[in-house]
Amino acid sequence: MHGGWGNETTTLGTPGSPSAFKNVIDNAIADGAVEPLIIVCPTYNNESPEDSASFGLALELCRNYHNELLNDLIPAVESTYSSYAESPSPEDLMGSRDHRGFGGFSMGSVATWRTFQYGLDYFRYFLPMSCGTSLDEQNIFAAAENHDQDDYFVWVITGTADFSYEYDENRVDLMRNSPYFTESTNERNGNFAYHAKEGYSHDGAAAMEYTYNGLRLFWNTEMVQSSQNMNEPYTANTKISEVIDDSAFGDYGRLIFPADTGYYSGNTLGELSLTWYGNIAADKTVEIANYMKSHAEAGNTIFYDIYTDEEKAADPAKEDTGLFFFKGNPGEKFAVCNAGGGFAFVGAMHDSFPHALEISKKGYNAFALIYRPGAQTACEDLARAISFIFEHADELEVDIDCYSLWGGSAGARMAAYLGSHGPAAFGGDDLPQAGAVIMQYTGHSEYTENDPPTYVCVGENDGIASWRAMERRINALKAVGIDTEFHSYPNLGHGFGLGIGTIAEGWLDDAVTFWEKQM
Repeated sequence: MHGGWGNETTTLGTPGSPSAFKNVIDNAIADGAVEPLIIVCPTYNNESPEDSASFGLALELCRNYHNELLNDLIPAVESTYSSYAESPSPEDLMGSRDHRGFGGFSMGSVATWRTFQYGLDYFRYFLPMSCGTSLDEQNIFAAAENHDQDDYFVWVITGTADFSYEYDENRVDLMRNSPYFTESTNERNGNFAYHAKEGYSHDGAAAMEYTYNGLRLFWNTEMVQSSQNMNEPYTANTKISEVIDDSAFGDYGRLIFPADTGYYSGNTLGELSLTWYGNIAADKTVEIANYMKSHAEAGNTIFYDIYTDEEKAADPAKEDTGLFFFKGNPGEKFAVCNAGGGFAFVGAMHDSFPHALEISKKGYNAFALIYRPGAQTACEDLARAISFIFEHADELEVDIDCYSLWGGSAGARMAAYLGSHGPAAFGGDDLPQAGAVIMQYTGHSEYTENDPPTYVCVGENDGIASWRAMERRINALKAVGIDTEFHSYPNLGHGFGLGIGTIAEGWLDDAVTFWEKQM
């Protein structure tokens, strides 16, 4: 949007007489500094540039022009030219807002803030340049109340010799104290940035440079991205939905958290809560998510389907299965970790991903299984997973000798069943027995006299799985000569995972040592 005494031809010129700025943008696109884009130059004037000459009239026109912008101009442009909107319907226009920005200089900056106030559903990026007047900022900012803070970005820019400098300084102070804005340090890790160019004044050359750099910031060949910055690491404040939808994970991002969303709550990684689980460590959740993201973006395969497309088509429940791979040293032995969840869901983010990550840090290869609900189907999926790993051992670079099965709660039952009876008993290949079974907090009591060596840990305040029941099973195994190790922890309940910050912290080191003893 142009400034005062301008009109719709000010920025790009007229046909046959392009402005210098049009040439700058053409060359920026040709050089790859800016993605190809459609630039639309509107005006708030009624009929002529003279409308801009009256400051009061210009302010009033800027206050109202958004009606034509949203209802007429955007639909006209996006039904005429190729854009990201599937149709000019309000729903499709709002759905494509990540690919739309609005900027303006001087009075055009007033229009930009009005667009933020009335058109935030339609625009993601805003470039208010040298806004030299006071606005009802608090009401404008409040337009963001119904939006997530990471789904809009504002770049405020002016010059230190510009008469608008003090106005923008005051406005930015209000933004810094507003609940709707977090200042960025690199134009990407917050939702607004502020720059004051030393010595720049209120003129067309400054406007040209500001707009050029704004376009480079919002859309360029190296940084085009969707609703969040895909190259920035996750934090405790990252929304769970952003992780699930991250393009780095393709279509398996939905399996990082329970496929049945009714079994977890919380909007962010730091707020994640899983049914039947306590002691969820937010720092570990963030670490795991970033581990997955960094390895996926580096081109490493971190997820493997265990069923073919034909098998999944025949049984759609198999769509929600697979193996997450936490790679250790090439040629080392492997472990399969199985999360609990009462055979109703898979609580992997707390009950198998952390274990697999820590095992991989010790050099061993670790897999975390996402399986179908139900005891029988879960064991079938584990049998298939073990068979898959054996079949692809060379590709995965794993040693198949003396593998271990790990599990907590329902996952511990799976590990015990497969340890006792082997993969073939549940539809898998006829493969060697596990070298060790590592179990946490389960009421599983069945065993055979040929069970693998077994390590157990449980809390003595567990209201779901009695530690006495687990102790009796271990004693029975020990009585028939099977190597065992048993640990119970006073005042600790069910589902403690790695036990970070509890009396059980460090148990995984003991369990790995127990496994190593069997090698």
